[in-house]
Amino acid sequence: MEEVFRTNDFVKLSYVRHLLAEDGIEAFVLDEHTAMIDGRGPMVPIRVTVREDLADRARWLLREVEPG
Repeated sequence: MEEVFRTNDFVKLSYVRHLLAEDGIEAFVLDEHTAMIDGRGPMVPIRVTVREDLADRARWLLREVEPG
């Protein structure tokens, strides 16, 4: 698994999942529940990972979600 995106924004996370799924790439989300453990909002970055052989394609698909 290789990390392709990191965020604290649940709206962006939903959009990233949608973009990857639309292209047939299965996303594995890490730390989603840990991020909300204290109830104040995301404190730990939520990581999106994909299979290593799909990482370059996934990054290309996500290139405009968070430019820079």
